[in-house]
Amino acid sequence: MGVCRTFDEINEKIRQGKVVVVTAEEAVAMVREVGVKEAARQVDVVTTGTFGAMCSSGIYFNFGHSSPRIKATHVWLNGVPAYGGVAAVDAFLGATALPENDPLNSSHPGEFRYGGGHVIHDLVAGKPVRLRAIGYGTDCYPRREIETTVTIHDLNEVVLFNMRNAYQNYNCAVNLGSRTIYTYMGILKPHLGNAHYSTSGQLSPLLKDPFLRTIGVGTRIFLGGGVGYVAWNGTQHAPRVEPGPVEGSIVAAGGTLSVLGDLKQMQPRWLVGASILGYGATLFVGIGVPIPVLDEEIMYYASLPDDKLFAPVVDYGEDYPARRSRTLALVSYAELKSGKITLMGKKVPTAPMSSYAGAREIATILKEWIAKGTFLLTEPVQPLPGPQTQVVLNTLEIKEG
Repeated sequence: MGVCRTFDEINEKIRQGKVVVVTAEEAVAMVREVGVKEAARQVDVVTTGTFGAMCSSGIYFNFGHSSPRIKATHVWLNGVPAYGGVAAVDAFLGATALPENDPLNSSHPGEFRYGGGHVIHDLVAGKPVRLRAIGYGTDCYPRREIETTVTIHDLNEVVLFNMRNAYQNYNCAVNLGSRTIYTYMGILKPHLGNAHYSTSGQLSPLLKDPFLRTIGVGTRIFLGGGVGYVAWNGTQHAPRVEPGPVEGSIVAAGGTLSVLGDLKQMQPRWLVGASILGYGATLFVGIGVPIPVLDEEIMYYASLPDDKLFAPVVDYGEDYPARRSRTLALVSYAELKSGKITLMGKKVPTAPMSSYAGAREIATILKEWIAKGTFLLTEPVQPLPGPQTQVVLNTLEIKEG
């Protein structure tokens, strides 16, 4: 009889201090040693992690009423505009927002030295932030302008609400063109001068549960150094899973998460504003998702190594901006992490846009929280839309050892 667990059974083991939890990296090594069946029998939870630029992020916040009251229609934090069309003193600040006087790409490539992601980092770090708001004045909200300095502790509510995070599998970006280009995947040199990738491979949350069997609305996660939740599927959510080019491998892509959590209990180490030359400002976000080992199939996917996880190689010189659907090749994360790939007969140096060391640290922290009994798992109240294509795989036939 195969392994069959429930969320409740795993949570009871967490409460009793008897849970067995490993990181996804440790799960890879364990399955190589003892096989899927035995690993599934021993392990209750596998933790994952990712730490990279996640543009579709932001905060909504309430800055409280002044005396007299104001109905703020326009709001700025350190000169970066927030959206004020919500309520009197509610606003939303996006990670990619830029000051109105930023030169942008008028002198190409633009530097984008300070934006919404940097403001979010400053708030989490406890730094003072300049708040300015203007309104048109009403009988109940007569004030028309206010300017003051606030810290995160002065805000009534401040919630990290990210509409598209933890992208399942980024492209490996290259440039077939004749000039250097500046993209969200970094600086890409002409004529296949380099290749950039951004997924953490064998630690990546949505690659370790590609069919989204355990991740859904209400899933408790590590978010920005604190505790957060999956609120919905992310924007552009279109997951698919297909067989990879080698036996037992997969090519998964398109899944995304919408997540939220209290910014006041997060840490600046895991929410970092960033500037991408020639592209814009963004926010590096740390996310870790626990994968409960409910059965052997979940253990199989949670333990897939880098050489069984593949990313598509896409030309960002012409194909990507023209929305031309073409995959130049499929490359494994083992190849990408080796420092070079072979493409079109040429050896191309590779570099990550995300931090694997950060992903490993997040998975380890989440593992420690669970082992100490301070982090319980939540069963999703609603599943996320699953992959459009599924791999037919009988895990019982997988060779052991």
